[in-house]
Amino acid sequence: MPTLIPQNQIQEFIGHTTEPTDWLKVEQQRINEFAECTLDRQFIHVDPEAAKATPFGTTIAHGFLTLSLLSHFAEQLQVGIEGIQMGVNYGLDKVRFINPVKVNSNIRARAKVLDILEKNPGQYQLKLEVTIEIEDESKPALIAEWLFLQFV
Repeated sequence: MPTLIPQNQIQEFIGHTTEPTDWLKVEQQRINEFAECTLDRQFIHVDPEAAKATPFGTTIAHGFLTLSLLSHFAEQLQVGIEGIQMGVNYGLDKVRFINPVKVNSNIRARAKVLDILEKNPGQYQLKLEVTIEIEDESKPALIAEWLFLQFV
């Protein structure tokens, strides 16, 4: 469910945490296609037989694949200033890959509003701490500080 933040209540939403998104299964085909796009064909990602001999016991998703799936989850997270006309990705302040995503794992995202700054009239910068969780794992796959510009 979208979180629309009234312009006169911005400070009240600092610290707000969204509901988690739906789960997404990370299958070998997605990992292989990402390997082809990025030319990162390291065996730990694309060779199930060789990956069995690693501490993970199976292939794992690229960290950057997991990070790139933030774009998929953003639609469900939907945190925005009321009256938003447009929003753009402004970048990342910090990314930490904490736990590998093993093939066929389910992942989802949740976000916490860290800061909202009105950079110019009608132009807001949102900083979200986004966590990608792995189903049945105690540690998340990654935590990132993600920046957006929104225009009202």
